[in-house]
Amino acid sequence: MSVMAKKKKSQAKGKGKSSKYVYFFGNGKAEANATMRDLLGGKGANLAEMTNIGIPVPPGFTISTEVCDLFYKLGRKYPAGLKEQIDANLAKLENAMGAKFGDKDNPLLVSVRSGAAVSMPGMMDTVLNLGLNSDTVQGMIIKTENERFAWDSYRRFIQMFGDVVMGVEHEKFEEILSHKKHQLGVKNDTDLTANDLKEIVRLYKKVYKEGTGEEFPSDPREQLDKAVGAVFGSWHNPRAIKYRQLYDIRGLLGTAVNVQAMVFGNMGDSSGTGVCFTRNPSTGEKIFYGEYLVNAQGEDVVAGIRTPEPILALKERMPSVYSELVKLKDKLEKHYRDMQDIEFTIQEGRLFILQTRSGKRTAHAAVQIACDLVKEKLIDWDTAVLRVDPKSLDQLLHPMFDPKAVRKVIAKGLPASPGAATGKVVFSADDAEARGKAGEKVILVRIETSPEDVGGMHAAQGILTARGGMTSHAAVVARGMGKCCVAGCGTLQIEYEKKLFIADGQTVREGDFISLNGSTGEVYLGEVKTVEPELSGSFAKLMVYADKIRRLKVRTNADTPHDAQVARKFGAEGIGLCRTEHMFFEGERIVAMREMILADTLEDREKALAKLLPMQRQDFEGIFKALEGFPVTIRLLDPPLHEFVPHEEDAQKEMAQVMNISLDKVKNRVRSLSEFNPMLGQRGCRLGIMYPEIYIMQVRAIVEAACNVKKKGIKVQPEIMIPLVGIKAEYTRLKEQSIKVIEKVFEEKGEKVQYMLGTMIEIPRAAVIADKIAQEAEFFSFGTNDLTQMTFGFSRDDVGVFLGKYVEEGIVERDPFQSLDQEGVGFLVKMGIEKGRSVRENLKVGICGEHGGDPASVEFCHRVGMNYVSCSPYRVPIARLAAAQAMIREKKAAKKKK
Repeated sequence: MSVMAKKKKSQAKGKGKSSKYVYFFGNGKAEANATMRDLLGGKGANLAEMTNIGIPVPPGFTISTEVCDLFYKLGRKYPAGLKEQIDANLAKLENAMGAKFGDKDNPLLVSVRSGAAVSMPGMMDTVLNLGLNSDTVQGMIIKTENERFAWDSYRRFIQMFGDVVMGVEHEKFEEILSHKKHQLGVKNDTDLTANDLKEIVRLYKKVYKEGTGEEFPSDPREQLDKAVGAVFGSWHNPRAIKYRQLYDIRGLLGTAVNVQAMVFGNMGDSSGTGVCFTRNPSTGEKIFYGEYLVNAQGEDVVAGIRTPEPILALKERMPSVYSELVKLKDKLEKHYRDMQDIEFTIQEGRLFILQTRSGKRTAHAAVQIACDLVKEKLIDWDTAVLRVDPKSLDQLLHPMFDPKAVRKVIAKGLPASPGAATGKVVFSADDAEARGKAGEKVILVRIETSPEDVGGMHAAQGILTARGGMTSHAAVVARGMGKCCVAGCGTLQIEYEKKLFIADGQTVREGDFISLNGSTGEVYLGEVKTVEPELSGSFAKLMVYADKIRRLKVRTNADTPHDAQVARKFGAEGIGLCRTEHMFFEGERIVAMREMILADTLEDREKALAKLLPMQRQDFEGIFKALEGFPVTIRLLDPPLHEFVPHEEDAQKEMAQVMNISLDKVKNRVRSLSEFNPMLGQRGCRLGIMYPEIYIMQVRAIVEAACNVKKKGIKVQPEIMIPLVGIKAEYTRLKEQSIKVIEKVFEEKGEKVQYMLGTMIEIPRAAVIADKIAQEAEFFSFGTNDLTQMTFGFSRDDVGVFLGKYVEEGIVERDPFQSLDQEGVGFLVKMGIEKGRSVRENLKVGICGEHGGDPASVEFCHRVGMNYVSCSPYRVPIARLAAAQAMIREKKAAKKKK
């Protein structure tokens, strides 16, 4: 069912029709299963599935995502019949647990957690120990014979309820707790006695009343209703919205709510709680990985309040529990056929699984795990290819620290998320975002991170925390983002007010450079030299299979032999865009270029161009050699001439002096080149028509270079591209001119090469008359950067002031300069291809804007039948994998139709 169909269905239900909104799980049987994640969220669907396969899961029920959708559609009101369904399922839960919700002698306590169809760790709200009040806490004391545990649970409940449900500042509760520990001279929460905790409960209730203007609610059903509303409300909290934006999560109805019987890890030394992964989420190694805390509840591990112990320590402390946990984690991984992230609680020696989900992992781990699961015959290669997010490959494709570089280690923490990061120290998420937007590279340094920091974490190159473990918020979110992270660096003394930290006697202030090694946990003072990554091993295996199945070729945008060599190393199958203008800005070249621009006569222009000819020829020879026979699409000069002359007076004086001409002549020429809208002015093919000698020189340089390289026994495939064509006659004139030059060079060299002449489709009119242009052009390359600009009427240089707001408020789904607008620009592309091939069946078609490295755009290019995409060198593997995934999805869709 489509998302729109689901929404219509849920709207109909909101009009009073009877519907099932609540699904029970418990006693080895559930009313749902893993296939119902859109309706019940990933957490609810997995709780049901685990119940069905015999995993020890505390019983409970899930309120569906449709209720969240209706909650907002009905003006934050619930649909008819929901209250009755919750009551019925509460009764089932009471029966399953042999306890009663709100009963003072035998109370049932529950947790209330969110859970969307797509995992969003820590982004929405959770409340534990719900159902406690002044009466039920006494019942818990009698029932458990553990007074300290009961009061500890009560103080946790008040704090979470106050913070999550009623918006009382979390810090106000923390201040009371910290003050009490300081007053008693104790370090950990576990050192507080029952009487200490009883006093903290009293103070917490006072803070609650001051923050809300009302007494803390004593009715458990009122507590539950408010908590359920808070979880639904958290779907639109700023951090959840930001997370969905960062990970491009769209089309979901909302979050589900899971109400589950509480099990307690804070009942003493035979109890505990932890988070584990069936494989290492950083490296992908098949080793049991995780952490736990004795006498604690789940938020203690995730929030980094206490530094947990490694999961292997559980083997020593509770061997039978550890053995059972190992069996369960193996069972879950085999059942789901993927690495699992599991939350568990041990209550007085009894193990419970609270959640399982496909674990967040680094790109390195994703590739390793996918290949290993194929080897273990749990998945096939198609599934392995689909398991790796193409965008995440960015993590593998960028430089790492040079092993030979000199480093000064000032601290060491836990290697929470691998990679290398260098940047200026900042101490707040807001500063990280602000500096990131200004183009600065920063390292976010925090005592511990919280979900509110997610925007700053995304903007930072890396994250460094003083507290927290390998499964803390910082670690999990950093791994998901592909950010380098060092966590739990306990030797750091961080002073937020002074904006500094001290490590190993070294004071590091805001703005100072540090470097993080997320693979070793080391923190270095200053900037550390990096080296280029090598792609091999499991990555190579995965890409070999991806290359076998994809139909779409992948080229690169490269203007130098070095860029071409980098791209070839990453698997590029040619150059889709070589921008010749980038070759004119260095040393003597810019002087010759400016001589040509300042020349008053054709003869003087040709003299200046004659100086540029050997330079251009040498550039093209280097590129042809680097490509080793793969095709090279070279775009003739595109930008307006004013880009090659200085506009500041000091630079104009320097130019006049170098060229031995008057300053007035320079100023007059610069003035004459100015245009009101240069992007729509004299550029591209218009420049070639007004100054044919420029394109004549460039075509000659290309063909001479091709002939020279061919004579050395190297295959060459030049493709000469005429830019900005919108009128067939523009192309025809420049094509005829080019052919004359090419034939003349062949005659002079006594050598011929295979070549193609084509055009860039970047003006909407060109797409409209593509059938006419294709009568002359042998290939089309869609320049989607300009095509997007002209289709939307957006100036790329000015769009920043409003486009972010457009995306944020849903006016446009995505930034159309980053991901192709398939509805509008895509329509023109599809039409251009169809029209072009209607007159030239074998028309070669590609795309050369940066869209060529965006996975969603690559899939579109596959669908409309392009021959290739072209992108920057470091995005070539991303495009290769995305092209393979597009082919797999096409095959799967075709099978479904059968």
